[in-house]
Amino acid sequence: MSEAVTRTVTTPPGLLASLDPLLREWLPRQRWFAGKGRPVTGFTLVAATELLPPTAKLGLYHLLVRTHQPLQPGHTGQDRPGDCYQLLIGVREALPPRLAPALIGHVTRGPLAGRTVYEALHDTRPAELLLEALRTQARIGGLRFERDPRQEIRSGLVPRLMTAEQSNSSVVYGDTFILKLLRRIVPGVNPDLELPLALAREGCPRVPPPTAWLVADPEGAPGSPPAAEPYVLGVLQPFVQGATDGWELALRELAKGEDFVSEARALGRATAEVHTALARALPTVTLGHTQLRSLVDGMTERLDAAVHAVPALRPYADGLRSAYTALDDLAAEGRTWTAQRVHGDLHLGQCLRSPAGEWALIDFEGEPARPMAERRMPQPAVRDVAGMLRSFDYAARTADPPQPDWATHCRAAYCAGYAEAAGRDPRTEPVLLRAYETDKAVYEAVYEARHRPDWLPVPMAAVHRLASPDRI
Repeated sequence: MSEAVTRTVTTPPGLLASLDPLLREWLPRQRWFAGKGRPVTGFTLVAATELLPPTAKLGLYHLLVRTHQPLQPGHTGQDRPGDCYQLLIGVREALPPRLAPALIGHVTRGPLAGRTVYEALHDTRPAELLLEALRTQARIGGLRFERDPRQEIRSGLVPRLMTAEQSNSSVVYGDTFILKLLRRIVPGVNPDLELPLALAREGCPRVPPPTAWLVADPEGAPGSPPAAEPYVLGVLQPFVQGATDGWELALRELAKGEDFVSEARALGRATAEVHTALARALPTVTLGHTQLRSLVDGMTERLDAAVHAVPALRPYADGLRSAYTALDDLAAEGRTWTAQRVHGDLHLGQCLRSPAGEWALIDFEGEPARPMAERRMPQPAVRDVAGMLRSFDYAARTADPPQPDWATHCRAAYCAGYAEAAGRDPRTEPVLLRAYETDKAVYEAVYEARHRPDWLPVPMAAVHRLASPDRI
């Protein structure tokens, strides 16, 4: 194993101020920016690290910046500190044509005046630097590059930026590793590292084990609290070469008129294996009436807000609410459930099928919009099951014409496969399953109404079904 490299760095004063006007324009255009619809009015620097000094050819800065935005869209009065983002800023005299899509802008003042700055992950040299720092367990300023010493990281792997990411960014190294860099950063333990590490300790083959990870210690950085928790910034894992994600595979089979039953059954088994390993690796809890009441209250609040935001939900409000009251009634009668750590945002796009036909689950970050404490809470495993059942429904209803029977068969096969591996069928908990499916469909209706109105009929078909228990 290579000896760890430690390097002290200094960042030029005025760096963020010089980048501020460019970042205000560039950041909201990124797919992973969560504050869309509200202008960025300023930034607070949480941490800044110079990874490469800005020589005539190339410079590289790692920044954690907190945005300031109005509380509501269209408001210009009260601004507040918002989300913290991880940025890798490359610096050049001028960009070669191959890096034109990565342009952030031309700096006119401050320490980088006269230089061009850009999104550095598009550039080979900065991406190579990240892998080498992980390989050598470097410490550069407040950045710690850590790794599993049992896994080898070869140098010289050629990087390429993946372009299909949504809430984060990923770089593939020579079809051997994939580095997922989190964009929206929160302090503390991140389940995207925590859960795969726990599964690796259990020897679960359904999740690629973390090879290395990047952490920031922002204590003492300008704008950070005196005793801030570390930030998990990225995770390096083995790349499943030749794999197809479940969403693409399902759509392909639908287009060919093929069923997906055998794959759905295998995916159910894989999900159950992950749940079983998580229950062994991390504590479980029992949910009684008090805990279920809190869960039901949260679902009810989300429904009330959704009905206000999406008029199409109003005729179904009472029926949907009955899915939650039925669960509360069972808890009031003394029924209890086991809660454990779960994936938290499971759908077909979070699953990879290898060329050998094996399924793997990825992206354990949970729903990025939810608070980190909530994402790390033990929950009934059926939450993940409900997410996958909704995903089958989505795939079937994107077909032209829609194929609801395809989804019905996949849903049944998935639950049967789950039962084969877990020893219990999720369908034996119909009240709990309906409540979680309803919560997911309500969320989907709000999302589609805001972002893709043409897709609103997809969750509304589920709303129609879930609002009447006799249709389920």
